[in-house]
Amino acid sequence: MKFLLLILFFVSLNAQTIDGIAIMVKDQPITLYEITKAMEENNIPQEQAVELLERKKLEEIEIKERHLSVTKQEIFDDIQRMAEQNKMSVIELYQAIQSSQGLSETKLKEKIKEKILNQKLYNAIAFSNLEQPNDAEIEEYYKLHKTEFQKPSSYTVLVYQCPDKNRLQEKIDNPMFYSPDVTSEENTLEAAKMNPRLAELLDNTSLNSFTQIVPAPNSGFMSFYLKAKGASDAPDLEAIRPEISNALMGQKRETILKDYFGRQRLNAGIKVIRLPRN
Repeated sequence: MKFLLLILFFVSLNAQTIDGIAIMVKDQPITLYEITKAMEENNIPQEQAVELLERKKLEEIEIKERHLSVTKQEIFDDIQRMAEQNKMSVIELYQAIQSSQGLSETKLKEKIKEKILNQKLYNAIAFSNLEQPNDAEIEEYYKLHKTEFQKPSSYTVLVYQCPDKNRLQEKIDNPMFYSPDVTSEENTLEAAKMNPRLAELLDNTSLNSFTQIVPAPNSGFMSFYLKAKGASDAPDLEAIRPEISNALMGQKRETILKDYFGRQRLNAGIKVIRLPRN
């Protein structure tokens, strides 16, 4: 009996450590577990994890105080837009996200709801203070970030396809692996004629390596082995003026939000009770 009580004591003690309150933001707690999880998931030090969670908690409080909400129709409309952008049906999108990210339909909807709520909050805070960038700002940004807008003219790839995602992954992990289900074809894709999302995927892939596995247009799965990129040139300013304007608007909005939540943080009476041991 004493042995059983001793075990229960240690289990209880461990649970308190995992779920114990670390920080209070107004009357809302941040637990030790949340801090540890944020550090692991984002691969960031404790200080950044705490800052991230405090900002998130302040946003949640602000959303409640402003009585912001999201309807089921808004969530579905956003999902439908995602599906159309990827040239899929909504069902195909659910299946693709489930296979690539492990997110169920319910979890996806929760994430989209959170995203829309945050967008509404950010717009409510920043919109009245946000000014469109002028020509001088756009030209200055273009000069300073010209190389960032350089894009390859083409991509030489080996396109691997397979109905079975696991078998395709075996091929990626072991180039000597053979299966009649895994087909490959060399192709040179012109950037000007490509889907922008595919171009972004290839831009973020190193030479002589595979992209992540993505759903194939018809059925099954595919991955691109990137062999070469064509010569890169910076586009004309007028061709990317809207892109630069959006980048500048994003910077201005984030500055406004950072200042706003910085003030909120000072006024929130944040209390640090204890932090996880490193």
